[in-house]
Amino acid sequence: MRVVLSFFSGISFIFFGLACFYSSLFVNEFYRYGLSEYRTTVGFFQLLGGIGSILGVFDKRILTISSLGLSLMMLLGVGVRLKINDTFIQTLPALTYLMINTIIFIDIVNKAKK
Repeated sequence: MRVVLSFFSGISFIFFGLACFYSSLFVNEFYRYGLSEYRTTVGFFQLLGGIGSILGVFDKRILTISSLGLSLMMLLGVGVRLKINDTFIQTLPALTYLMINTIIFIDIVNKAKK
């Protein structure tokens, strides 16, 4: 299950990261968030996290760092969406990716304890 979630998250964040650089929709969204000056930085870390999620299937240390980093990024994303009064439906993607990456991270930590 972790492998499927890791690939899904990785591919998604590579797409989102690239969109931060090339999509006018994402440019407009970052203006709406009040974070336009951070769009390329967020895109870079989304690409990095996405690549790490895929490579992490073969190296648990990489996946641990990537899943934790993406979880924190999505926690901040949920916070931004709450701050700008987005609806639950608008916030749901960030919540979903927060849960996916948190599940991956917790799974790795729990299996490392055994």
